[in-house]
Amino acid sequence: MYPDTLLGGLLLLWDILTILSLIFLIWDLFSNTPTMWVMKLAWVLIILYTGPVGLFIYLLSCRQPMPGTHDEFIAPHWKQSIGSMMHCVAGDATGIIIAASITFPFKLPNGLDVLIEYTAAFIMGLFIFQALFMKSMMGGNYLLALRKTIFAETVSMNMVMVGMIPVMVILRTKIPGGDDPKAPLFWGIMSLATIVASFTAYPINSWMVGRRLKHGMMTAVPALSQPSHMPKHHKAGSISFSKALGVILLTFAFLALSVWFTNLFVKLRLW
Repeated sequence: MYPDTLLGGLLLLWDILTILSLIFLIWDLFSNTPTMWVMKLAWVLIILYTGPVGLFIYLLSCRQPMPGTHDEFIAPHWKQSIGSMMHCVAGDATGIIIAASITFPFKLPNGLDVLIEYTAAFIMGLFIFQALFMKSMMGGNYLLALRKTIFAETVSMNMVMVGMIPVMVILRTKIPGGDDPKAPLFWGIMSLATIVASFTAYPINSWMVGRRLKHGMMTAVPALSQPSHMPKHHKAGSISFSKALGVILLTFAFLALSVWFTNLFVKLRLW
């Protein structure tokens, strides 16, 4: 039930706009924009979680403006970075929402909830949205895909949680019914958390795309038909162990700051 308040009306409007955004997206993906099926799934999840905000980003970064222009349209670095970011956020947010829905009846301490959600998001992001979907780009070798994507998933996941933790924990605690997955308030909070997480995850994904450590936006246009100026995203870059460790530690430092900030408003407890 939607609350009989202004907030309830806004949530109802948001859900209607989200449904309309999904309808348009699905129609466009299968009638106009030739993106990979992996990206199709990611866009559906992103717009399911972020509504018209996600659709606006899709229109700016991925939707083919005219037939035969998709490969050129998505070529700019910032659009490639959005493709990398939303692919990451789609998987991680899915894991977080599933975990939050499962743990709700058990009324666990909020800090333990966050740890479980982090773990679920990491598993979903790494084993499915990273390694499984990258398997074909690694010659069908799933274990190789897993090894090649663990760094990208770790740093991306940390920066997603930097944005999601404060929004999720503070609002679910402060707003009655905000932690109940059967209530519209829960989905409104998770939608806002996913939008914030998209902003916090973008810089690290942009950095990785620039160094070819992660793929960006992908097209379904055959490679032979693509112009020679298109970036060769299938050629993976490399990073030294020391630099990789430094970046991982930096993202954990940002994550610690996010937890500290959240703790200023809501006391996080593990037991």
